[in-house]
Amino acid sequence: MIHVIDVQSRATIQDLGRFGLRRFGISHCGAMDKLALRAGNILLGNAEGAPAIEVPLSGITLQFHQDMNFCVTGAFYEMTLDDKPVFAYWRYQARAGQVLKMVRAKIGMYGYLCVEGGFILSQELNSCSTDLRAQIGGVEGRCLQVGDQLQTANDPILRSEIGIAPIPLKHTIHALPSSEYQAFKRKSQYYWWRSKWTLQSSSDRMGYRFQGQKLELKQPLEMLSHAIQFGSVQVPPSGQPIILMADAQTTGGYPKIAHVIDADLGALAQVRLGSTIQFEAVSLEQAAKLRRKNEIYLDQIRRIVDEKN
Repeated sequence: MIHVIDVQSRATIQDLGRFGLRRFGISHCGAMDKLALRAGNILLGNAEGAPAIEVPLSGITLQFHQDMNFCVTGAFYEMTLDDKPVFAYWRYQARAGQVLKMVRAKIGMYGYLCVEGGFILSQELNSCSTDLRAQIGGVEGRCLQVGDQLQTANDPILRSEIGIAPIPLKHTIHALPSSEYQAFKRKSQYYWWRSKWTLQSSSDRMGYRFQGQKLELKQPLEMLSHAIQFGSVQVPPSGQPIILMADAQTTGGYPKIAHVIDADLGALAQVRLGSTIQFEAVSLEQAAKLRRKNEIYLDQIRRIVDEKN
């Protein structure tokens, strides 16, 4: 069991999300950086989609009520275990009574606290992920609070400390032109790929709002609401793009200039508020290669774990 002593962030329980239900208006939700979640679970020998605590930017303090292995992936957090520094992408041993303090993310946005065996939670619609709008999943469909007790299903055998290569964070995000790309003026197409874009503080798990050159259509375009998903780049009348994130609604009516490739969704999620990034066009073949590169990284973790266990 893990006890929440203090929380200064909108920390939630997340797994890989809900799938096959968008036709009913059910959002995917799940981890903002699914690659980081999978990496943490593999490092601990868990199922890749085991639920973890997603901690955005600010801090959380937790006490372990039993011995267990744990790790933190994703953002690079300033952390201590009983006042001893611990680091992201390392598997550690925690003893009963020890306190883990995740103070703040020094690099990146979302950290993932994974524990060996995962957390014991009831699934709702085939997932433990917290959907804050629908108020389902996780702990009563809400953010974690002081006093929460989280049941764990850990193996009592403590494993050795090992570290893995961290997922590199980047400020060039790969994307593909989307369905309404040709509806935008040529100069707007140029701005999208060549300009710098700054992530606004109004961004959240539903959408990342960027500020930069105004993107304009060739002519007014009226559209019926249509299917959208994590990574869709919508352009509202303001001309400032919104990239839909893990908690995005299932339909929208704004034209889409691009779509962030699956392999880079985690990297996008880790962009800090106020940071500036750029987008780079890739082909479908290049997108597939980048996705395979992520899978090779996970395979490397599996080999390390197999050798050390």
